Amino acid sequence: MDIVSIIILAIGLSFDSFAVSICSGVAVRKIVFGNAVKIALSMAVFQASFPLIGWLIGHGVKSYVEAYDHWFAFLLLLVMGGKMIYDSIRKEDNSEKLKNLKFATIIALSIATSIDAFVVGISFGFIEINILLAAIIIGSVTFFASMIGILFGKKSSGKLGKHANLAGGLILIGIGAKILIEHTLLQ
Repeated sequence: MDIVSIIILAIGLSFDSFAVSICSGVAVRKIVFGNAVKIALSMAVFQASFPLIGWLIGHGVKSYVEAYDHWFAFLLLLVMGGKMIYDSIRKEDNSEKLKNLKFATIIALSIATSIDAFVVGISFGFIEINILLAAIIIGSVTFFASMIGILFGKKSSGKLGKHANLAGGLILIGIGAKILIEHTLLQ
């Protein structure tokens, strides 16, 4: 996978962290810079480490599924993209849950927003990729997206978060389709 695709994928993966960060900024309008950094750093660390864990699993089973690995990658990204799109159109408002941002809450949110990165990491195990570079890019993009999300949340009503999840879901599906096309039609 080329670096441009990794950056686009990282942007797509960061949208759920971005959305949660917007809600954090809305719920805790007087959030200070240090706390914003803690939230963003937590999101980034989990978002960067989960693809590594997923990659180890995907790489471990690659030899057993090599003939169909592009289909698995596509289906995993399709499911995660579809979930993000579904979450974006759900009526549930999570900002009330975020009013009390204790350390355990931040970790729980970081894990919850990184599950898609874990699944993407599994699909990474089926393709040629520099996993350390991908993890660094994913973590960096997530950190900046979270910081920007918190800032937007402090200054807005928080509706941007749902649109971010929709865009992120579409990006994940697009990357999955790209992998499928590259491995079926272009080979």
